[in-house]
Amino acid sequence: MDGGKVTLGRAAGLYAGAAVLRLAIFSLLPALPDLLTGRVEISTPVTSFKRLQEGLFLYNHNVSPYDGGVYHQAPLFLPLFSLLPSYATFPFLTNFLYVIVDLLSANALWKIAESGEAGASAHFTSPRREKRWSGFVIAATFLFNPFTVATCIGRSTSVFTTCAILHAVAKAVSGAPFGAMAALAFASYLSMYPLLLLPPIMLLAYDRQNPTRAIRSPLKFSLACTTTVALISAALLGMSYLLTGSWEFLAATYGVQLTLSDLTPNVGLWWYFFIEMFDSFRSFFLAVFWLHLSCYVGGLCVRIRSQPLAVITLLLGIFAIFKPYPSISDTSLFLALVPLYRHVLPLMRYSFVIAAVILYCVLLGPAFYHLWIYAGSGNANFFYAITLVWGLGQSLLVCDLMFAVLRDEWEVERPEMVGKEIRQI
Repeated sequence: MDGGKVTLGRAAGLYAGAAVLRLAIFSLLPALPDLLTGRVEISTPVTSFKRLQEGLFLYNHNVSPYDGGVYHQAPLFLPLFSLLPSYATFPFLTNFLYVIVDLLSANALWKIAESGEAGASAHFTSPRREKRWSGFVIAATFLFNPFTVATCIGRSTSVFTTCAILHAVAKAVSGAPFGAMAALAFASYLSMYPLLLLPPIMLLAYDRQNPTRAIRSPLKFSLACTTTVALISAALLGMSYLLTGSWEFLAATYGVQLTLSDLTPNVGLWWYFFIEMFDSFRSFFLAVFWLHLSCYVGGLCVRIRSQPLAVITLLLGIFAIFKPYPSISDTSLFLALVPLYRHVLPLMRYSFVIAAVILYCVLLGPAFYHLWIYAGSGNANFFYAITLVWGLGQSLLVCDLMFAVLRDEWEVERPEMVGKEIRQI
């Protein structure tokens, strides 16, 4: 009982501290939220708070929010934010909503950490599993990560997707597969790309089923999960249709991501490539880029079947690099799950290089963008070059973490190789 009180008290203190920090920044630095909202590292065409405000204005005046081609986000954001007072006159409740969503994400992350799934899954138990951080530390690294704080202050709607993804994983590890599918369907409705997480989350949910209510047949289980996601997604799309009165939101939300019709600069790799692309080749390379993004799912699920949470973590890192409209919010989600693998971090080979490259990009990225847009002493190549380095840093982290996970498995299979150096020939 005393241990439970201590844990509850630590959690309350952590969440209160994170909430106070965010609310203090909102209150004491009122110009900062608007500044961050306009930053391309934080806001993208499909997550921008400014675009949400424009869509909300049209919605409140009985005009289709998708007229004008500015609003590219889910229709159900509109009734949610229309219930809140106008941000221009009373911003506190809107700010408080973002703070609450961050705290809910951290709570889900805490549950994932406490489950011990990262070190001991149904099919693999790491000999290093005892070396791990507590849920308190994992949640704290997420809540006080500068990327997470900046995303919250910039009021990017990606925080809702992050929250839904983390709750899907938390439900899966707690033995609630249909709750996990419901959260995943909601995340997919908001941003589309989380649908690619369906196979590894199904594997995780299958492994963590409650023995008294388990569906033993993998085929029946996968069919039930897929049906659940399809039905909930259909319900959300149906509600969106009733709200907007037409299906035009499909082209304005998911269609924009599929076709990359808005080429606003971001920290990703797509926008500059398609600015330079001839129209005759555009469809082909769109298909190639989407195929490249999705092809990792099957390979990772097969190769690291014994550790589905590792598959989810690696895929989130891949999405943060290669999705059409990435932001630092996607990186913060990936970095939130990396500390779960403290037991294999010593096996990583390029930790210093990765940290140096990421810090290099954090410092120089805004400077290069300023030189291009405001100072006029550079061009798009300046900013795109630093986004390539940013992608390189994240790619190194994904590859090095994958190496560490596979090395950990290999040493269990080959005990005589423990501690020996591996060289690529």
